[in-house]
Amino acid sequence: MRRDTVREHLDTDRLVADLVDWIRLPSVAGVPDRAGDLTRSARWLAGALRETGFPDVTVADPGGAPAVIARWCAAPGAPTVLVYSHHDVRAAEDEEWEETRPFAPVLRDGFVYGRGASDAKGQVVAHLWGLRAHLAATGRSVPAVNLIWFIEGEEETGSAHLAELLDEHRIEADLVVYSDTLLWHRDHPAICVSMRGGLNASLQVYGPRRDVHSGAVSGPAPNPLVALSRLIARLHDDKGRVTLPGFYDAVTEPTERTRAALAALPYSDEDWLARSETRSIGGEEGFTVLERLWARPVVEVLTAAAGDPYGPARGAVPAVASASITIRTVPEQTSAEVAEQLRRWVRETIDDGVEYELSVSEELAQEPYRTPDDHPAVALLDAAVRDGFGAAVVGRMGNAGGGPADLLSRATGAPVLFFGTGLPEDRWHDSDERVSVDVLVAGAATLASLWGRLAEAQWSR
Repeated sequence: MRRDTVREHLDTDRLVADLVDWIRLPSVAGVPDRAGDLTRSARWLAGALRETGFPDVTVADPGGAPAVIARWCAAPGAPTVLVYSHHDVRAAEDEEWEETRPFAPVLRDGFVYGRGASDAKGQVVAHLWGLRAHLAATGRSVPAVNLIWFIEGEEETGSAHLAELLDEHRIEADLVVYSDTLLWHRDHPAICVSMRGGLNASLQVYGPRRDVHSGAVSGPAPNPLVALSRLIARLHDDKGRVTLPGFYDAVTEPTERTRAALAALPYSDEDWLARSETRSIGGEEGFTVLERLWARPVVEVLTAAAGDPYGPARGAVPAVASASITIRTVPEQTSAEVAEQLRRWVRETIDDGVEYELSVSEELAQEPYRTPDDHPAVALLDAAVRDGFGAAVVGRMGNAGGGPADLLSRATGAPVLFFGTGLPEDRWHDSDERVSVDVLVAGAATLASLWGRLAEAQWSR
């Protein structure tokens, strides 16, 4: 299928209109007042899938966060592909956005701005239009492969019901295409071949039994914020390594193949700092920035709070200080082992004068995943990306975040192939989230090519 033929069937204006229409539904995860919007968002997608031709579309609601499950399996002998993504989004505050309000999307300078534009409604819309272009360009009435779409509604809160729904709806596949991820650069696309795991923890540190005026007790009184700050400061040594005993025991260094693939990506510190808006570069010594991002584990502190963070201070020693911690793991590490390492380290390290409560969300932990080396589907995706982006070279990269890739692979018995249309500069989970229209169109063209290539190769597990 020629690239220009596919492009003829990609209506950019309608693609953008679909995305803008969908973003207007504030499908915020984990907020009870938004449950109705999550349902409306799921039903919007269900309608778009039926309009595209899916004969079997279900909105499955396990408890206020509906998933959309659609099947179009009309290609006997062809592989069955599970397309995974999500339609729930992170919360957003109007006053923190400058380009537009979060759920009043706009098209400006080649970008659609709005919550979910890139993470991940834009990625689903790219799939939607990629399938439409695949059908139109080939003249087929059904896809060349058997397709199952699973677009969940609680990814942002940990995918609590994902395993249950996969089992209940008997989802089986030969391949999973995971579309909640990034490319490296519009002009230098790269295929994601790995995803770090994720484990979250909440720490509460208790000092006085209530907030106490500092003029009455300051000095001898235990200060939980000071104790928490000391603990956080000890999480890493002066070389940027995590200090939890045993944390690196199972971790292997990147292979020469991985190092070479990451080194081949066009990278400069200046470009990275500008695109990521991260101000400076830190982390574990002895590894490149891209190796730190995608091939090494890390512990991050995401929030810390105590006392009077807003308004005038009351001049009191706070009774409690809290922090949220996330741990990104790599293959060979397990969430259970790392959770125990964290518990033991906090117990042995925290100041004696305070009490604490540490909660580790092991039930929502996500294990790391790596696409099998030399899997034939990777080469087929490589060729499809060349078709869609007009790229002479397609690189390899990883995903620094976490997600249910390992769960999807275990539940279906199928390997996971990552393809998304996000970029590092798309501001996921931040104000003024955006997506490049050019990248969405190129992503849709990539997917239109992929389905035909998978069918022609007659690949199956």
